[in-house]
Amino acid sequence: QVQLVESGGGLVQSGGSLRLSCAASGSIFSIDAAYWFRQAPGKERELVATIGDGEGTKYADSVKGRFTISRENANNTVYLQMNNLKPEDTAVYICNAHVVVATGKMYSSWGQGTQVTVSS
Repeated sequence: QVQLVESGGGLVQSGGSLRLSCAASGSIFSIDAAYWFRQAPGKERELVATIGDGEGTKYADSVKGRFTISRENANNTVYLQMNNLKPEDTAVYICNAHVVVATGKMYSSWGQGTQVTVSS
Protein backbone atom coordinates (compact mmCIF):
# COMPACT_ATOMS: atom_id res chain seq x y z
CA GLN A 1 0.00 0.00 0.00
CA VAL A 2 2.89 2.35 0.80
CA GLN A 3 6.27 2.18 -0.88
CA LEU A 4 9.46 4.06 -0.05
CA VAL A 5 12.15 4.34 -2.70
CA GLU A 6 15.59 5.74 -1.94
CA SER A 7 17.91 7.20 -4.53
CA GLY A 8 21.04 9.32 -4.73
CA GLY A 9 23.65 6.93 -3.39
CA GLY A 10 26.94 6.29 -5.12
CA LEU A 11 30.71 6.47 -4.93
CA VAL A 12 32.29 9.72 -3.79
CA GLN A 13 35.73 10.80 -2.63
CA SER A 14 36.40 11.79 0.95
CA GLY A 15 35.24 15.37 1.49
CA GLY A 16 32.58 15.11 -1.18
CA SER A 17 28.81 15.42 -0.96
CA LEU A 18 25.75 13.38 -1.81
CA ARG A 19 22.03 14.04 -1.50
CA LEU A 20 19.81 11.06 -0.77
CA SER A 21 16.09 11.09 -1.52
CA CYS A 22 13.33 8.94 -0.07
CA ALA A 23 10.10 9.16 -2.04
CA ALA A 24 6.88 7.72 -0.67
CA SER A 25 4.16 6.52 -3.01
CA GLY A 26 0.75 4.93 -2.61
CA SER A 27 -2.47 6.09 -0.98
CA ILE A 28 -0.63 8.58 1.20
CA PHE A 29 -2.22 11.35 3.19
CA SER A 30 0.94 12.58 4.88
CA ILE A 31 4.30 11.59 6.32
CA ASP A 32 4.62 11.94 10.08
CA ALA A 33 8.15 11.36 11.41
CA ALA A 34 10.89 10.07 9.10
CA TYR A 35 14.28 8.58 9.76
CA TRP A 36 17.51 7.78 7.94
CA PHE A 37 19.43 4.74 9.16
CA ARG A 38 22.66 3.27 7.88
CA GLN A 39 24.21 -0.15 8.10
CA ALA A 40 27.83 -0.93 7.35
CA PRO A 41 29.09 -4.49 6.81
CA GLY A 42 29.47 -6.31 10.11
CA LYS A 43 27.92 -3.47 12.08
CA GLU A 44 24.53 -2.86 13.64
CA ARG A 45 22.01 -0.55 12.01
CA GLU A 46 22.58 3.01 13.19
CA LEU A 47 20.04 5.85 13.39
CA VAL A 48 21.62 8.77 11.57
CA ALA A 49 18.94 11.47 11.40
CA THR A 50 15.33 12.11 12.41
CA ILE A 51 12.78 14.67 11.27
CA GLY A 52 9.44 15.13 13.02
CA ASP A 53 6.14 16.23 11.56
CA GLY A 54 6.94 19.71 12.88
CA GLU A 55 10.32 19.54 11.12
CA GLY A 56 12.31 19.29 14.34
CA THR A 57 15.51 17.36 13.62
CA LYS A 58 17.99 15.19 15.49
CA TYR A 59 21.31 13.74 14.41
CA ALA A 60 23.78 11.12 15.52
CA ASP A 61 26.89 12.72 16.99
CA SER A 62 28.98 11.20 14.21
CA VAL A 63 27.18 13.24 11.52
CA LYS A 64 26.26 16.47 13.32
CA GLY A 65 27.32 19.51 11.34
CA ARG A 66 27.80 17.46 8.16
CA PHE A 67 24.39 15.92 7.41
CA THR A 68 21.04 17.69 7.06
CA ILE A 69 17.67 15.95 6.96
CA SER A 70 14.76 17.77 5.34
CA ARG A 71 11.34 17.06 3.88
CA GLU A 72 9.14 18.22 1.04
CA ASN A 73 5.58 17.48 2.11
CA ALA A 74 4.02 18.34 -1.24
CA ASN A 75 5.99 15.51 -2.86
CA ASN A 76 6.03 13.14 0.14
CA THR A 77 9.81 13.10 -0.05
CA VAL A 78 12.49 13.15 2.63
CA TYR A 79 16.09 14.12 1.89
CA LEU A 80 19.47 13.60 3.50
CA GLN A 81 22.14 16.07 2.41
CA MET A 82 25.54 14.67 3.28
CA ASN A 83 28.56 16.96 3.15
CA ASN A 84 32.23 16.45 4.01
CA LEU A 85 31.80 12.71 3.66
CA LYS A 86 34.31 10.42 5.31
CA PRO A 87 35.25 6.78 4.57
CA GLU A 88 33.53 5.77 7.81
CA ASP A 89 30.23 7.02 6.34
CA THR A 90 30.32 4.12 3.89
CA ALA A 91 27.15 2.07 4.40
CA VAL A 92 23.76 1.21 3.01
CA TYR A 93 21.45 4.10 3.86
CA ILE A 94 17.86 3.13 4.59
CA CYS A 95 14.81 5.35 4.91
CA ASN A 96 12.00 4.71 7.39
CA ALA A 97 8.85 6.80 7.56
CA HIS A 98 5.65 6.78 9.55
CA VAL A 99 3.11 7.27 6.81
CA VAL A 100 -0.54 8.19 7.26
CA VAL A 101 -2.65 6.69 4.49
CA ALA A 102 -5.99 7.87 3.11
CA THR A 103 -7.92 5.70 5.58
CA GLY A 104 -6.28 7.51 8.48
CA LYS A 105 -4.12 4.58 9.57
CA MET A 106 -0.39 5.01 10.12
CA TYR A 107 2.19 2.54 8.86
CA SER A 108 5.91 2.29 9.46
CA SER A 109 7.41 1.76 6.04
CA TRP A 110 10.98 0.94 5.04
CA GLY A 111 12.86 1.53 1.83
CA GLN A 112 15.21 -0.96 0.23
CA GLY A 113 18.34 1.07 0.90
CA THR A 114 20.89 2.87 -1.24
CA GLN A 115 24.64 2.25 -1.13
CA VAL A 116 26.98 5.10 -0.22
CA THR A 117 30.69 4.45 -0.65
CA VAL A 118 33.30 7.04 0.34
CA SER A 119 36.84 6.49 -0.88
CA SER A 120 39.86 7.88 0.94
